[in-house]
Amino acid sequence: MAAKKILVVFGATGNQGGSVIKSILSDPKTAGEFKIRAITRDPSKPNAQALTAKGAHAVFAVTNYWEKMDAELEMKQGRNIGNLAKECGVQHLIWSSLYDVAKLTGGKFPNVEHFDSKAAVEQHIRDIGVPATFLMPGFFMSNIPGGAFRQLPPSNHWTLALPMPADTPIPCFDAGSDTGKFVKGILTHREKVLGKRVLAATDYSTPSDAINIFKELFPKAGESAKFVQMSKDDYKGALAHAGMPEKVQQELYENMAFMNEYGYYGKSSLAESHEILDEKLTTLKEFFAGAKAFEGLE
Repeated sequence: MAAKKILVVFGATGNQGGSVIKSILSDPKTAGEFKIRAITRDPSKPNAQALTAKGAHAVFAVTNYWEKMDAELEMKQGRNIGNLAKECGVQHLIWSSLYDVAKLTGGKFPNVEHFDSKAAVEQHIRDIGVPATFLMPGFFMSNIPGGAFRQLPPSNHWTLALPMPADTPIPCFDAGSDTGKFVKGILTHREKVLGKRVLAATDYSTPSDAINIFKELFPKAGESAKFVQMSKDDYKGALAHAGMPEKVQQELYENMAFMNEYGYYGKSSLAESHEILDEKLTTLKEFFAGAKAFEGLE
């Protein structure tokens, strides 16, 4: 029997990394092919030994911008991982990336750091010639129930409030359940996806779709449910009320405006990215049905 290949997972305790480990080990085929080496330490100081001790074949890496809200730190972390992968002869680096919003919009939205920093790492990985695939996570479904979609005073009606029109297409993604499904597909279709971006989302859903799903699942609570398109000032004001600094307020507003005007994925189809999957993705309806924030609703 051939020895198992080592898959190193950075960010193993997070939603994305944890999902990768679960998907790989729960599938008899990939569990028989790969052995997981989980890395949970600060990725600004990646452990080279973890990549070299038993000849790491593949690496999945994700960094958390929101932990320090420092783009330079995130880029340093990502470039360190890329450099180590190059040095250690890793055969397949899967980098959790995002688009360069400043570049894609011609500088119109220059402050979406949590996208642009990951895009800079992606470019570095391409420049140094590491065999890589770039996973592009969609809009986290977990941001909706209890976050953007919650009961608002004084009426306490369930309200989805975002600074975009009701028909804006949002590529919704359950990171905790579905990251691993995409990564497993990337690993098992290596030659097909080397150098490519894989768009990780179930489908495009609009704010109107989200309201309709809520009404279908929870008819009583949904009687008065509505979508509100917020102004820039109101959206930033709500974030300020939640304790977020001006820098983050502007970043998140530009993120939303970019999604409406240019498309989260530049309006690309998800069909090609779905071709590598062998598991069903989580729908927005399924996520809403199990969301803790909606628990007990009728």
